[in-house]
Amino acid sequence: MGRTVAEGEPLWLPEDRAWAFALADVEADTCPECRQPWGEATAPEAEFGYDTELIRCHACTASASAVRAYQDKGGKTEGLHVHLERTT
Repeated sequence: MGRTVAEGEPLWLPEDRAWAFALADVEADTCPECRQPWGEATAPEAEFGYDTELIRCHACTASASAVRAYQDKGGKTEGLHVHLERTT
């Protein structure tokens, strides 16, 4: 996907910049947690306007369990990263 940039051609074309700015505008108006548009999700009339479903990510559960066990043994979590690999 994309184009090959030839010698002397600009890396970003005007259309590329327009798409990048449009994405920045969308991301600026998006809740970082639920990814819904701020303008819609924070409107007073939106209260009670969302259906929810709780789902469990088993990969995140395994990761969180490993961190909790590490903390319970006195391990410090500053700088800790969890490598997660699927086994099945």
